[in-house]
Amino acid sequence: MKHTLTLFTVLLAPLAALHAADKSPSPEKTGVTFRTADDKLQRLFEAAEAQAAANLKPFSPTMTILVEGAGYNAAWIETQPMGGAMYAKRNVEVAINNQLVFMAHQREDGRLPGSVNVFDEKRWANSMRDDGWLPGAIAVGQDGVLAMYKTLQGHCFPQEALDVYFWIGKDRAYLEQLYAVLEKHDRYLWKVRDSNGNGCLEAWSMGDTGEDHSTRFGDSYHFWSFDFPPTPERIASLPEAVLKRQKVTWQPDPSADRKVESPMPMESMDVMSYSYANRSTLAAISKILGNGREAHWTKQAANVSAKIKDYLWIPEKKACFDRDRNGKILETLVHNNLRCMYFGSFDQEMADQFVRHHLLNPKEFWTPLPLPSIAANDPKFRNVSGNDFNGQSQGLTFQRAIRALENYGHYAELSLIGTKLIETIQQEKLVFGQQYDPFTGATKNRTGYGPTILAALEYISRMQGVHLNLINDQVWWSALEGEDFTYTQRWGDRTWTVTATKGRFTASIGDKEVFSCVRGVRVVTDLAGNVREVVGIAPEPHSVVLQIAGVRHELTVKPNQVWRPDAAKPVLLRAAPFDYPYQENAQ
Repeated sequence: MKHTLTLFTVLLAPLAALHAADKSPSPEKTGVTFRTADDKLQRLFEAAEAQAAANLKPFSPTMTILVEGAGYNAAWIETQPMGGAMYAKRNVEVAINNQLVFMAHQREDGRLPGSVNVFDEKRWANSMRDDGWLPGAIAVGQDGVLAMYKTLQGHCFPQEALDVYFWIGKDRAYLEQLYAVLEKHDRYLWKVRDSNGNGCLEAWSMGDTGEDHSTRFGDSYHFWSFDFPPTPERIASLPEAVLKRQKVTWQPDPSADRKVESPMPMESMDVMSYSYANRSTLAAISKILGNGREAHWTKQAANVSAKIKDYLWIPEKKACFDRDRNGKILETLVHNNLRCMYFGSFDQEMADQFVRHHLLNPKEFWTPLPLPSIAANDPKFRNVSGNDFNGQSQGLTFQRAIRALENYGHYAELSLIGTKLIETIQQEKLVFGQQYDPFTGATKNRTGYGPTILAALEYISRMQGVHLNLINDQVWWSALEGEDFTYTQRWGDRTWTVTATKGRFTASIGDKEVFSCVRGVRVVTDLAGNVREVVGIAPEPHSVVLQIAGVRHELTVKPNQVWRPDAAKPVLLRAAPFDYPYQENAQ
């Protein structure tokens, strides 16, 4: 893997010696195998593996990355660092490339590119003309990669890049470079994106949060490539030709009302959460590096979280809402609350309340296929196919929901969502679409959309498989009730295999069995196989018999409960509420 990690020697000098003392377990051998008696699930798994591999794209003669797919041949920071981190289970080299390609193209002022693509002079000649973009909004690097800075375009990068640090063998040089990148980017956000100085960061275009064509933004620009806010005064001062470049040329919903005044600059739960992710990850990196900055970044992250709760969280509505440029609450109920949970910027009580009162509400986000972009009963909801965040359930949201719900211990709800997604993809003849009708599950998108593919593979690993949670030195062994299966995760020369048959599942590391258990739960061990926890991932209680080295443990595990199977008596460590099915008058 050394050749890959030195691709950016000029741009990222500290990474030149990244693997001088490589301690990773031959990660080029990393891979997943899954065999199940469930023929439909087997076909889905194999189709997902093949289509994910089809999304690998050379970005230079020596660098391959995972692109978004389904006709999107670029990499966006809202999807592809996350996609790369998930693909580490199959290809560690690609996983780190999907981080480095963004790190390598950070601007001098700290801003990270919203997207990267292969530069083709003929194709991009018109975009490179400086007649509508701020100088520095589009740049070509020495590696031939075209970097776009037209929007923030989400920020699913800090935690994902840290995940990859563990997959590549804990290389300090990579971690030090990541620390510098995140610190610089966070400084940029607070220097530029708090234009009124009230301590709440702002979105300046719909592209900043990646909510393409959402009517909740009214007459907003899709892009805003400048480092000053799109106030009415600023807009009026710019030539029409310049403003035209900030718009999109097509609209999937011709009936959408664009006459509503733009809320920009909009005080944003998303952009605040980008900073929270930066700062919480900087705290985690500081702890590893021992640089004395852990307490500082922990406090800075807490400040962001507190501002979100104080300013954007509406207690009586039990959800977060953005505010317009005048501080007025924008009352559209959006799935972006789940994004905040993905970044970890909610506290536990906020997350529990959003899940109980909104996520599980069939009139809002718990539609027959859950997770519409806007609550189904909201006036702004529109059930429009295509690249449109007005209502349909997005593959990207299914992908983000995994970390979002796991961050707060809502494991059983995640199993329900994963089951619904897998059934929908099977119903749609294995079309991995960008978005789906939340009432019928139908999709009109081309297949091969990376976030949906990776979401499906990750849900399988969480329900009928093995997941390496390397940041916590954990292995998650999961087996819900169903057909027999065998799932193996290889990382270098080591393998972790879960085999489920006749109502029980067995975990093995290499040829050594480490435990057996009744199906319907997850067992968590360290990487060596020492049992730490039993987790309720099913939507109903399970009576569990767990055998560890001849010792029998009996316990009843309810949804979202986490138990420690001590020899004397099981200990309940923690439990998130499980308020399913939804009750209208729940407190």
